[in-house]
Amino acid sequence: MATVVLVGTLDTKGAEYGFVRERLKAAGLNVTIVDCGILGEPQIKPDIPRADVARAAGTDIAQLVAAGDRGAAVQAMARGAEAILKTLHLVGHLQGVMALGGGGGTSIAARAFQSLPFGLPKLIVTTMASGDTRPYVGESDIILIPSVVDVAGVNRISARVLGNAAAAMAGILAAPPVPAAGTKKLIAASMFGVTTPSVTEGRRLLEAAGYEVLTFHMTGTGGRTLESLVDNGLLAGVLDITTTELADEVVGGVLSAGPVRLTRTGKPPAPRVVSVGALDMVNFGPMDTVPAQFRDRKLYVHNATVTLMRTTPEECAAIGKLLAERVSALDAPTAVLLPLRGISSIAVEGGVFHDPAADAALFSAIDGHLGRHVRLEEIDTDINDPAFAARAVELLQSLLG
Repeated sequence: MATVVLVGTLDTKGAEYGFVRERLKAAGLNVTIVDCGILGEPQIKPDIPRADVARAAGTDIAQLVAAGDRGAAVQAMARGAEAILKTLHLVGHLQGVMALGGGGGTSIAARAFQSLPFGLPKLIVTTMASGDTRPYVGESDIILIPSVVDVAGVNRISARVLGNAAAAMAGILAAPPVPAAGTKKLIAASMFGVTTPSVTEGRRLLEAAGYEVLTFHMTGTGGRTLESLVDNGLLAGVLDITTTELADEVVGGVLSAGPVRLTRTGKPPAPRVVSVGALDMVNFGPMDTVPAQFRDRKLYVHNATVTLMRTTPEECAAIGKLLAERVSALDAPTAVLLPLRGISSIAVEGGVFHDPAADAALFSAIDGHLGRHVRLEEIDTDINDPAFAARAVELLQSLLG
């Protein structure tokens, strides 16, 4: 029988956790409750008390309470919960995890859940399920369910939401197992809407050569996820056609992947072919959200929720320098491929972002700062020409050996 581990603050949400525990048990599941409460004694008896959680974090619950620093206590209990969940999973006493809460409880559970393997069911009913959820989900497969009302008592609304959440967990665990993964080597590919034809063709060629290809949308989270898979040694190689997140990082757009992008090599090292896909653009939300200092720039409304800004020659020089420095530092076989006739579908001749001077500044900066140990190659096509995809795949296969 599968076991669901509930992680929560039983000093304030005992009734809610008790309700979910009974719903899970009624569905035929075992339940273990881990108490991460800080403010007071638990309202229901946990299976793993808060003192054990604090001890797992290398501290003492009495000290946390006496210090009166809620932020520090939340971080400590998150570390302790993470350690306990890893142990329970290791010994086979955890097949799914759930949590209920507001900001503090969600923060504790999210950190602990992110450490668990991909594919293991992770579900949080939370008041934080709208807005920017990146701090809670990170690069994991955590499912957030809006609580609708605050997680503060069991009433006609919360009972339905919590009951549905328990039923969802039961349904996941009762479903037939997903067929075992194949044995093909994994390649990650980076894509954006304006580089889709190139990556689609590259994926087709790689799959025809016997690889399995994972495509990531370069929206910040996509780049961080790709790098985490490299770091964990799960990839044989990377077809890194689209490095657009660097433009947002340098200029201040909303889709930066942060300093992790283009920095991971993996063990064993994952060969990587890098290009400049969509470095002609910085991403913002709707037009009225574009910062005032950029309002007189070349802007393009991609759709109702995305406004693109063309990068200038000066910005492209800074972006190219950053790309070259990071690629040069990669401890893995790497090549850089530059498409001379356009770095996105709207940067080709006649496109709204066509700017030969900006592209030249980008290419020159890459050439000037790239380590001589990294292969640099130019191709007289645009990035979405099938010939570009074919050459990128050829380079990657040569690096893969």
